Amino acid sequence: MALFPAFAGAAKPGEAPANENEGSKRELSWLINSSFRNEDALRLHQSALEVTDLASEKSPPKSQLELSGEREATEGFQKPAKKRKKKKRHHKKVKKRSRRDHSTSGSESDTEDGESDGKKGKEGVESNLGDKASDVSSHSIWLDDIQGLTSEVFRTDKKPDPANWQYKSLYRGNIARYRRRGDFCLGLDRRRQHIIWENSGVEKKRSHKRPQRYFAKDGLKLLNMDSIPVHSKSQGSQSCSSSWIPVPQLDTDDVPATSSANPLGIYDPLTTLWLQGKGPPEHDTLKQEEPQVICENGNSGLMLKVEEYNRKVRENPTDVKTWMDFVSFQDELMRGPSCYSINEGEQEKRKKSYKLVLEKKLAILEKAIESNPNNVDLKLARLKLCTEFWEPSAVIKEWQKLVFLHPNNPALWQKYLLFCQSQFSTFVVSKVHALYGKCLSTLSAVQDGSMVSHPALPGTEEAMLAIYLQQCHFLRQAGHSEKAMSLFQALLDFTFFKPDSVKDLPTRGQVEFFEPFWDSGEPRIGERGAKGWRAWMHQQEKGGWIVINPPDEEEEDVEEEQEIKDKSLPRWQNWLHVERSREGRHWLPWRPDKTKKQTEDDCEDPERQVLFDDLGSSLIKISNPDLRFQLLCSFLQFLGVPCGCQLLPSFLYVAMDENNIFDHGWHKQSPLTSFDLPPSGVSSIGQMDSATQGIKRIGHTKEGEEFIQNFFHTMLPLFSGEEKSKLSTYWLQYEIAKVIQCLKAGNKKKLKSHGKKSKKLAKNLLKAHENRNNLSLWQLYAYLEWLLGNTEDARKVFDTALSMAGATGINNPQFCAVSLLYAELEAELLGNLESAVESRAAHILTRLAEKGPYVPYSGQILSVSILKARKAYEHALQDYLNKSSAPDQEQTSTSRHLISLVGCYTLFQYITLGIDSALFIYRQICDKLKGERLGGSQTFTTALEALTLMHTSLLCYHMKMSVYPLRPLREALLEALKMYPSNQSLWRAYIQVQCKSHNASQARRFFDGITRTTKSLEPWLFAIQAELMRKKLVESVQRVATGDVYATIPETGLTNRIKALFERATETENGAHCPLLWRLYIYFMISLGDKEKSKGLFYRALQNCPWAKVLYMDAIEYFPDMLQEILDLMTEKELRVRVPIEELELLLED
Repeated sequence: MALFPAFAGAAKPGEAPANENEGSKRELSWLINSSFRNEDALRLHQSALEVTDLASEKSPPKSQLELSGEREATEGFQKPAKKRKKKKRHHKKVKKRSRRDHSTSGSESDTEDGESDGKKGKEGVESNLGDKASDVSSHSIWLDDIQGLTSEVFRTDKKPDPANWQYKSLYRGNIARYRRRGDFCLGLDRRRQHIIWENSGVEKKRSHKRPQRYFAKDGLKLLNMDSIPVHSKSQGSQSCSSSWIPVPQLDTDDVPATSSANPLGIYDPLTTLWLQGKGPPEHDTLKQEEPQVICENGNSGLMLKVEEYNRKVRENPTDVKTWMDFVSFQDELMRGPSCYSINEGEQEKRKKSYKLVLEKKLAILEKAIESNPNNVDLKLARLKLCTEFWEPSAVIKEWQKLVFLHPNNPALWQKYLLFCQSQFSTFVVSKVHALYGKCLSTLSAVQDGSMVSHPALPGTEEAMLAIYLQQCHFLRQAGHSEKAMSLFQALLDFTFFKPDSVKDLPTRGQVEFFEPFWDSGEPRIGERGAKGWRAWMHQQEKGGWIVINPPDEEEEDVEEEQEIKDKSLPRWQNWLHVERSREGRHWLPWRPDKTKKQTEDDCEDPERQVLFDDLGSSLIKISNPDLRFQLLCSFLQFLGVPCGCQLLPSFLYVAMDENNIFDHGWHKQSPLTSFDLPPSGVSSIGQMDSATQGIKRIGHTKEGEEFIQNFFHTMLPLFSGEEKSKLSTYWLQYEIAKVIQCLKAGNKKKLKSHGKKSKKLAKNLLKAHENRNNLSLWQLYAYLEWLLGNTEDARKVFDTALSMAGATGINNPQFCAVSLLYAELEAELLGNLESAVESRAAHILTRLAEKGPYVPYSGQILSVSILKARKAYEHALQDYLNKSSAPDQEQTSTSRHLISLVGCYTLFQYITLGIDSALFIYRQICDKLKGERLGGSQTFTTALEALTLMHTSLLCYHMKMSVYPLRPLREALLEALKMYPSNQSLWRAYIQVQCKSHNASQARRFFDGITRTTKSLEPWLFAIQAELMRKKLVESVQRVATGDVYATIPETGLTNRIKALFERATETENGAHCPLLWRLYIYFMISLGDKEKSKGLFYRALQNCPWAKVLYMDAIEYFPDMLQEILDLMTEKELRVRVPIEELELLLED
């Protein structure tokens, strides 16, 4: 029997074909099942009938019929029952998963592969039966009940997989998988039509994105994009005063006419011409070319700038300024979108990386250096960029090559020294110190003419002095105070006590003659019995010293106080106390005392001894008298003596390390006569206080005070005239500064002792024959009596000084200065301004304007005298300003006279007429001086700055005496600070004024504008201080009696603002290497309680200022557990450690 009845007549295999058409029958042989026999089919049918009868009598439960029974029937029923249960659980899981997958997608079924393979053997049977296990009914036929099955069994697949027919493959890897996105179909109207999918899964929750803020990534891209330029036709009849923009009407004349090429009239004229095969007119092309470019690309402005720069450097490649501007323009170019767009509306996608900008700048600079191979500025700019790419050792090699090519450039040497000094990885004190010596010796050879290949540049001598002072401050900051003092002593002896026999020699030859004197053990400048190098040379030529000064037996060394006062304190506190104590006492170099038969081996600390090799290469020759006196004043400032000398701007911020620039001194108590000079933020020798101590200590130990007295006694005989008067003034100012410090501290005991010493010094100075008519000393002596509370004695001194001037009056500058101070002191004693016209201050200023001898105050002033004095002031000031337009040789004395005269006149107007008259005088004079300043004259530059200070002081005094708005004072300070952004006194007054205002936005805008236009660091420091004061004010309101801070008032982001200011300040050129700025930043982070970030900040500070010992000492105070680690780091960098940890342990044991 055939499998298909339609082909029953076909021949069987092995038989001869019935017909002659044998080929056609062979084609149908694949339909014949050779294994099928009729007997087997009948036997199977009979067995099925018997099973059906048995099943009707006893039918097993449906839950017991499982797939595992069928599988075991085909395999000979050999497996145990336990494995059947395991297989049952497994197939249940397969069934559930296959249903879930099938509902999701018709072609994703992972369990239907077995169904497709059902015709391949036993695996097909098992998988097919497994899928049908849940649909078993009571009339099903089970293979377990069939007996005598010896061959494989086939089964019809009633649920085929259409994917097998569609993809022509049974391997599931060839079947495409897909997931439907959404439940809609293209082409349907979603409002009216909808598709319900049969096998749709659970809809996922759609993620609703929050709207992005302006500071997000996409928002910043929009902000950085250029705006689209809008152009309109010029309206001739439109008035300029109209407050609205008119919308132009469509001009009917511009509507194109219909033609064969434009039948509907919808094309513009250019399109019509194009359709006709014609081009636009030439004049229209030239006229519309540029606007078209502007409209097509909004970034054409940047593109035009790039083209302009390229054209300039191509036409004039030697223009260095254009090259530098082109380099700076790259930052602006990278901030905006790319100007090289592909087409309209499409910007080039690129990554604005910092490295890309640096590479472009470097390429431009290399091109510029090719055109200007001898220009130093371009090479410096290239080196600055290379520090971002190269290792420090490679950059140092490039620096060495550059210095070798330009050894006569002092500015290049200064930057090279600062670079080597600020590289933490290669920094060692001894190496940098030797580098300073090499620099100064090279420049000295250039200055002497010994280096023939390179001539000396203008200003070399002044630059050499600046580098020398920078070296001294570097050693002071590194803790090597003895070496710094020895450098100053050696140069002062080398400059002021040079023998005449060696003056014509070059610098190197003079140093060789100076070495024997330095090693001879003779007293040096500041030491007792010092006579100088010249006297020693003359005596050596005569055969040596004959008279030996016997030691003073009365003055014995007082026993040193105990260094460790409380052993119960932690070890780090004791170390800091002993270190700072020795820093203040041992800043003078140790030398063996021959009278006590001491030798070099008797020194307990070998670091206190300074050899000639440490300073011989740094000695320079100074021939300019002004620079000599500047060296002397710099040394006085180094000792802490207040003088008018300021550090040079080239290294001011590098030396700034003391937190005293925000101290207001005596200004609050006496706004008119704040006589103590403003601090500069630079520590004096022997002072290394904590960052929390903002008040500067004035004075030294007994040994230090004796050194200063000996120095003045040694140097005063060398000068005469105005310079000697200045030195005497500095000495007395130093004593007065100590008195003011005692007054602020309220220490009456020290005030009494300092007062006696100061009065004694003033009287001794005035007893000298050359100082008897010195009005400056008389002025200081009277002021000293006034500070000590002796008002009547001070008035007698003032009257005596004024009576000495005779009939000179206004024409005498010193007479004006004394009268001004006297009148200001008297004005501060006034309770109100009602009786000011009859006061002693008005009498003093009135007598000044009269040409006659001074008469003491008697209690009555005539009105006619006041009118005459006002006229005299007006005429004198007008004549003085008219003469000032001509060039004047005595610029300093002229400006001082002008300051005193304007101060007296404005104070006179204030006392007699009021504040408005005084302010009018200030504005008039300042406008005149601004014109002189803008005209290129530097005669009254310092005068304008001093008058601005006097202006603000008068406003502060008036606000203290009566009610007055802040606006005039604020406007005056803003105008002055724009001209003098580095004046610390003006900044202190400004932040005090701003603290009274609740709105900080105006001050913040002003600070931001100033920091963008100047390189000075003072605006950054005082901006930070203003925010810190505001934060302190907010916390004082939030703080309760227990000391806790309640956040009831929002902080308004002050902490983050202060952090941002610190970060921006440290990124500037001057702020990166300023130790004071880093100290303030670390202290602020410590105050927030974040020690981990503070540690990271400390190491960042060391990367920029590795020489500053105060940073290491602050770190020991903030992180006590790092004491040993920080001391090891200081020892590695060769910073001065006066108390090793082993010595501290011995001191604690004793």
